[in-house]
Amino acid sequence: MASGCTGDDGRAGNGRAGSGRPGAGATPTEAELERQGGDGTVFLAGADAFAQPMPGLEGEQRRTFAVGNSFFNQNWVTAPASTEGRDGLGPLFNAQSCSSCHFKDGRGRPPESVDDAERGLLVRLSVIGDDGDPEDHPRYGGQFQDRAVRGVAPEGSVVITTSERTGAYADGTPWSLAVPTYDLRTADGAPLGDDVLISPRVAPAMMGVGLLEAVPEADVLAAADPDDRDGDGVSGRANVVVDAATGREVLGRFGWKASVPSVEAQNADAFVHDIGITSSRHPEERCTPEQADCRAQPSGGSPELEDAKLDQVTFYARTLAVPARRDVEDAGNRAGQQAFEDIGCSSCHTPELRTGPSDLVPLSRQEIRPYTDLLLHDLGPDLADDRPDGDATGREWRTPPLWGIGLVETVNRHTRFLHDGRARNLEEAVLWHGGEAEASRDRFVALPAAEREQLLTFLESL
Repeated sequence: MASGCTGDDGRAGNGRAGSGRPGAGATPTEAELERQGGDGTVFLAGADAFAQPMPGLEGEQRRTFAVGNSFFNQNWVTAPASTEGRDGLGPLFNAQSCSSCHFKDGRGRPPESVDDAERGLLVRLSVIGDDGDPEDHPRYGGQFQDRAVRGVAPEGSVVITTSERTGAYADGTPWSLAVPTYDLRTADGAPLGDDVLISPRVAPAMMGVGLLEAVPEADVLAAADPDDRDGDGVSGRANVVVDAATGREVLGRFGWKASVPSVEAQNADAFVHDIGITSSRHPEERCTPEQADCRAQPSGGSPELEDAKLDQVTFYARTLAVPARRDVEDAGNRAGQQAFEDIGCSSCHTPELRTGPSDLVPLSRQEIRPYTDLLLHDLGPDLADDRPDGDATGREWRTPPLWGIGLVETVNRHTRFLHDGRARNLEEAVLWHGGEAEASRDRFVALPAAEREQLLTFLESL
């Protein structure tokens, strides 16, 4: 989450005064609040709440959704194999399937030990080149891969240790945060080196990404305020990236640093970096010149993931429905929503956006409530990874959408939040905020216990 100051009138959906962001209008009804994904909403709150197709998909579309789902969930295997359509794993990889990290299309968590079989956290790498700019590590590339096919040595392992940081609310109630330290070790047990910039990241939830992709770029750019012209302490900034498919500069929307422009690009990136599966977007294996054993392995095809299969997985991801918000009629829930706005969280977690025209009816011209502005914000030194990512600095993170966070425990059986899963619950996620969100965090700390609980109840309803 990222927080700042609310708009002058404090109403849900307005965002910062004069920001030009979409969403201003009449106070939404309870039915509108429930339908967080517009026509792409499903009223399901069980373990499969994140894995549902959007209502309104027709026969052929539902079949494409089902095929894409199968490729998302099934494990890839080492080449050559009799299952030619699913071979080519690795040679280096972090997971064998998309769902290894996005279990039930939800969010990952950090491993509890080196031997933890749960997948969901990866580590991006950089070193500073001779020109002063970050570049891939000469031996390990841009991502640390802790698994490998037979005959190839994994790059190493990640050990996470934590220490406790304590404090207290204004009313004297104590709180504690787990501060993570990451120790990357090579295959022979040596430390990776102090000159390496690392960025640990957990897998985010998948639902609703098609709706976020359909928000007009002009609307997102209109909400940016990089120079803080309105003086509210919040300076959301767009991450403009090059779309490799077109060569054009476009808005980055996805990834923790908003460094990826589209759902298709995100999928193709994940296939090659996380699973080691090449596509027409990334036709080369991620083996560096120093990794001879990796480069010597047989391929599962050129590319290993055909365009038709990438299209099917992309369709599946674009049409994953958003679960409905719950208990909107509850007075405490509504009071928590008001507290969320009053302390400024809605400046970055924009309650309402609108999608533009789309080739898919459930995505087209929808009023949605994702609680994100899709912009980068400086969240201060405590959350900084100090690793630039495109135009994003080491202190900047994209505002993640909040829809569905109240169901993470039900779907994914954990309550870990923020970019690396360091927050053990939603309360800790709020307390970790700094930088542009420091004022909102301090207002949260100053709230009476009952109002803090109402705000957290509101978040759990999303």
